[in-house]
Amino acid sequence: QVQLQESGGGSVQAGGSLRLSCVTSGDGYGDGYFERLCMGWFRQAPGKEREAVGTIDTLDSATVSESVQDRFSISKDNAKNTLYLQMNNLKPEDTAMYSCAARMTWSRSCPLQVDFFDHWGQGTQVTVSS
Repeated sequence: QVQLQESGGGSVQAGGSLRLSCVTSGDGYGDGYFERLCMGWFRQAPGKEREAVGTIDTLDSATVSESVQDRFSISKDNAKNTLYLQMNNLKPEDTAMYSCAARMTWSRSCPLQVDFFDHWGQGTQVTVSS
């Protein structure tokens, strides 16, 4: 089982920055499990469907949603088994619960699709005020 724990959310003013972290553990998978994970960041605002922010595949190639790609970036640290989401120039419409997700895979497939992922964290709230 892969367990995910997000942190780094908070309240910021428009134009500010936040970096979210998602620490993983892979009980029973042994060393190297993290490098076999397709991982992603998703967000859900009140009354809206969950949407993909971005994903990063097993070769560390990231895909970020066009709606935020000029402001957000995704990276990971394989030594720390941790996924990051750097968010700059935040806007009020970025207010949402942000969750990280993962799926163990032997391929590079890592789509911006909610239903592709089978492990999810609890989420961390990001609130941006104008």
